[in-house]
Formats: sequence, C-alpha cells, structure tokens
Amino acid sequence: MSRIYDIFFGFSQIAIRGELPTERTMFDNLLRQVKLADQLGFRTAWIGGAHLSLEEQHRSGEIPVLPHFEGEVCLNTDILQLSHLLMSHTSRIDFGSALHSILVNGGPIAHAEAVRTFLTLKEMSPASNRKLRLGFGSGRFSFVQEAYGLVPRNEMERVAWPVIRGLLLRQAAEIFVRMVDGEALASSDLPAQELRRENFRDEEHWRTVLRAHGKETDSIEIPEFFSFDRLRLVPKESPLETLRLYLGSTDIETAVRINRFHPCRIFNLSSTSAEAIDSTHEQMSKIYHPDGGLWKREYMPRTVMVFADASEDLNRQQRNERARSNAIDALRAWQLSMEGTVDEGKLPQRLNNAVHGSPEDVADQIEKMFHPDDTLMLWFDFNNHDSDAVERNMITFVEKVIPRLDQGGSEG
Repeated sequence: MSRIYDIFFGFSQIAIRGELPTERTMFDNLLRQVKLADQLGFRTAWIGGAHLSLEEQHRSGEIPVLPHFEGEVCLNTDILQLSHLLMSHTSRIDFGSALHSILVNGGPIAHAEAVRTFLTLKEMSPASNRKLRLGFGSGRFSFVQEAYGLVPRNEMERVAWPVIRGLLLRQAAEIFVRMVDGEALASSDLPAQELRRENFRDEEHWRTVLRAHGKETDSIEIPEFFSFDRLRLVPKESPLETLRLYLGSTDIETAVRINRFHPCRIFNLSSTSAEAIDSTHEQMSKIYHPDGGLWKREYMPRTVMVFADASEDLNRQQRNERARSNAIDALRAWQLSMEGTVDEGKLPQRLNNAVHGSPEDVADQIEKMFHPDDTLMLWFDFNNHDSDAVERNMITFVEKVIPRLDQGGSEG
C-alpha cells in the first residue's frame, strides 16, 4: 500500500529571535499553509490545541508552568469552529485535532454534544464527505483543568493526583465516546474508579496515599467527578461515518475500555521508541473495536519534523549541512523556551524525531526510520513563522521527496 502523508501544524505563537507575530498573522499563515497542503494532496491537516493564556499564567500563577516560554503554546482553542472555516477554503483535505481536551469547557458530555452538532452541520455543507479525525485527551496543563474545577478534593486525592488524573481521563473518555456514539447514559452505568497498588510506580507513593487515606486497604474508591442522570444527546441523528476518534494517550487500559464501545485509534505526538510503537500496535490489534475492521499501522500517525533543502545553488553536501544546521537551530531555540537552557548533549537525541537534508537524504532517512505502512504526520512549521519558508519546505517534500519514497528511497 502507499504511505499516507498527513501534515501537522503546531500553530504555536512563540517568540523566535525576539519576534512575536500577532494572532492575526498566525491565523493568516495557517490559512495559507492549509490551502497549500490541500493543493499538494496531503490527506489530513492536524492542528495543535490548547486553552487559556500561558502568558497570563506566567504573570499571575504561583508556579509558572513553562517559565522560559515567551508567547502562547497554541492558538487553536476549538477545532470544530476552525475546521468549519478551513473546510470552506479548501476542497478535499481532512482535519484533525492534536489534541482536543475533553476535560475543559463543560467536560466530556459537552464535547460529545459539540461533535455531534458539528457532524450534523457538516453534512449539510459542501464538505459533507470530509473526515474529522478527532484526537482527544486531557490537555497539556493542569492549571487549565483547575480552572474548570478538576482539582483534588481532599488530602488523599492531592497525594495521589498524578494517578487520579489518569483515571479521570479514562472515565471522561468512556463518557465522551459513548455519548458521541448516541447512547443514553448515566454516571451510574460507569465502573467505579479505584486506586490500587498497581496504579503506582513505587511502593512508597502508595504508602503515602494510604497514610493520607487514614487506613490500610487494598483499594480506595474515588467518588465521581462526573455525576449525571440518564442523558441522551441531540441531535440524535448525527452522521458518524466521517468521524474518526484517536485517543491521545498510550494508556492501554483506557484504550481497552473505550474500544468496547466504538473504534478508537491512537494519537501519538511525542517522540516514542520503536519498541514502544511496535508494542502499542500489537496491543491495539487485539482490542480494536470490530466495527473498525482489522487494526492497521496507519491508525497511529508518526510525527516527524521536516527540514528539507533543495536549493539549486548548493550541492548535496551543502544542502545537508544547511538543513541540519536549521534543524539544530530550531531544536535549540525550542529547548531554550521549554527548559530555559540548552543541553547540547540532548540535541542529537531530539534529532531522532526529525529528518533533514537534501531531498535524497530526507527520503533515505524516512525509509530507515519508519515502516512503509506508517502514516507520516509531517511537521513543517516547527519553530518557524516564515510562512514562505514553511511553504517552500512543503513543496520540496511533495515534489522531490515523495517521488523518491515511491521509488523506494534515494535515486543516488
């Protein structure tokens, strides 16, 4: 089968070399790049997501979550509204969220309702046949969840909160998936959430939780965060044929639970080892909901940053050197924003999630790094607000890298 090429837009309003683009510039650049991606034949445009201002949290929060980051991590707060706009300017490309938090803005029921409404309205538009690939999860930062009341309710929960957050997503994901699927559901239909020793990485953390709980026990039941009588969403006749769900977590227990009700794939944005990727594929092949057919590798997209250089005034070695330099500069600036310092020893490892060089070398790297059946989610706007440069990179990849991949790698 042919490899699938998707495109990822980080859509991060980050200061680069002291320059911070306006929000309007960011949206204009996104629209330009998405329109080009549509023309070039990319299957899906995945767009990053976030909520609430990071800059304001830095100014007023007790503990800044990314104290060295200047700007906003992402400007997309609503993939559904954004998709309506972008679909009206394009002809065939699908859209995806990377990722859509189902814990904020009313929680999983509200988000399920919004998805069903979106699908109903989309069916009435010229984009009726285009897919929404909804990557969903808990969101990036705890301060956002706290703003919507998802906080520890007692000392035991405070001590166990990192584990409870995972259980919270598991329950929210089940509510979301079942409500999207059109079920009538009450919170009493959901399994009880319990803390057990196996939820914790070490014995000491579990012992600390038990001390906060006040007694020895094998399990601690967590009271519901989402409590509701039996509900069913409207519109009740929403078409689900163009919806694809992707869980933004590799927690296999969550994947098992939600695949009991609806086919749900895996969204993996982070740099993950080949062993972990293969293990996830093996597990998903056993649990994927039968309505989705057999599990395929393409159902878990692989993120890859692209720094391709096809400059005609440079030879192949010079293209490779300049592309590698651009990749390292972008990674160094990103590391400085995220961590406040640059660890030169980490840069080669971070390059493992990138391809760089002449079109011939980029094709060779992809052949070596990825399985032929992987969906590649190509990231061209990483730490780059120069839309002309981003678009040149996109064109170079489609016109000069993909043909080489279709022929099995470099032409020499």
